[in-house]
Amino acid sequence: MEVTDIVLPDVDTVLDNGLRVVVVRTPVVPLVELRLVVPCGRTVPRDAARSELLAACLLHHHEAERIDRELAAVGGELRAGTDARRLILSGFALGGDARDGLPVLLDVLAEALLGFGCPPGALAHERAALAERLRVAWSHPAAVARAALQRHRFGDDFAALEIPDPAQLPAVAFEDLRALHASAVRPAGSVLVLTGDLDPDRALALVEAALKCWPRGRGFARTPGPPPVRGGRLRPYDRPGAVQSHIRLSARALPRTDPAFPALQLADLAFGGYFASRLVDNLRERNGYAYTARSGIDSAPGSGTLVVEADTSTASTAAALAAIRGELHRFVRQPPSAAEIDAARRYAIGSTTTAMASPGSLAMAVANLVEVGVGPAWLHEQAERLGSVTMRHVMAVARKFYDFRAFTGVVVADGASATVAGLVAGDDGDDQGDGDGDDDNGGHGGPSFG
Repeated sequence: MEVTDIVLPDVDTVLDNGLRVVVVRTPVVPLVELRLVVPCGRTVPRDAARSELLAACLLHHHEAERIDRELAAVGGELRAGTDARRLILSGFALGGDARDGLPVLLDVLAEALLGFGCPPGALAHERAALAERLRVAWSHPAAVARAALQRHRFGDDFAALEIPDPAQLPAVAFEDLRALHASAVRPAGSVLVLTGDLDPDRALALVEAALKCWPRGRGFARTPGPPPVRGGRLRPYDRPGAVQSHIRLSARALPRTDPAFPALQLADLAFGGYFASRLVDNLRERNGYAYTARSGIDSAPGSGTLVVEADTSTASTAAALAAIRGELHRFVRQPPSAAEIDAARRYAIGSTTTAMASPGSLAMAVANLVEVGVGPAWLHEQAERLGSVTMRHVMAVARKFYDFRAFTGVVVADGASATVAGLVAGDDGDDQGDGDGDDDNGGHGGPSFG
């Protein structure tokens, strides 16, 4: 199945109340998937705790048992979550020739959107459960490394918008959640995506009937975009007793709406975005420095950020950093060859086709693409867009965005301060390593990124 066969929207319209509705018919399995993305901006740290707790309580209802029975009868489920920019409701139900679950799914959704129906007595339980989930999340090394990188590149206040401190939850009262629901859970600026085995025109009519009473509201708040990432020294974060080191590097990238983004996408794949990339070959296959190594592009509305990640043993930290820096040097001096670009292009098209074969993955991808401003047809045009990228285009973005001086980052490890200090002290400022861990300083010199 080709990407162009499954992802061109059948419906893309905005209702009178401001809700954008996108419907894509994909009769792969007799299932309907729903994704609703509601802007729920965070501007100060306490907003993170309020948003997370609202998501935890949103689907609570004094008639919860009845709602559960109705969803179960159509093989359905509805759940709520949130991130730093939005509230996300995800659900599914039977579709096609099976018992039609879309009307039931939309009715349950409408009950959650039209009013905050959580019983006051349920708040204490949800607050305690959320606090425990957050404590578990904060104990995970990947979350610690992510938070450290966010603080380093964007500052403490911006980083605090992402994952709340459990200590902030007790201050969130029931009336705070009711007020947040009233102000933020509104259709203007929201996007509802339906995919699966459905009739597009009927699906739109059902949405209009279920959500016609959802009031538009006065507007919606958006989380401010991240500040530009600037190159600079690595920042150590000591984690006593840790047996692994977590390297997280970052630099400025392009927003997905930029015409040069497809070239950057192929460049990133060639650098570290999949198993056949230079970074993975060096750090994992040839040298065994890292358990995981990858690069990627974080897209947000109006911005993009490059991220290079590696998880290593403590003993391999310096060598892994030197190898990453060497690969960045080499990527600028020797950008991807025609063969590397063609391999990355085939991987990008093939992996997109495979991922979008699932109605749920397709629904979330379409919602994300609408949010960042490229629209639901972006996937439909993926193969043609990547096919038009030339070697010259990739060379240009490789030289512009992968200069090691544009990167900054963090090292989270046992003894990270001593490790990073040693790396900086051993740096001659003119490293021209080949990325094999065999630089002039024996593979243990420091990447002072900037």
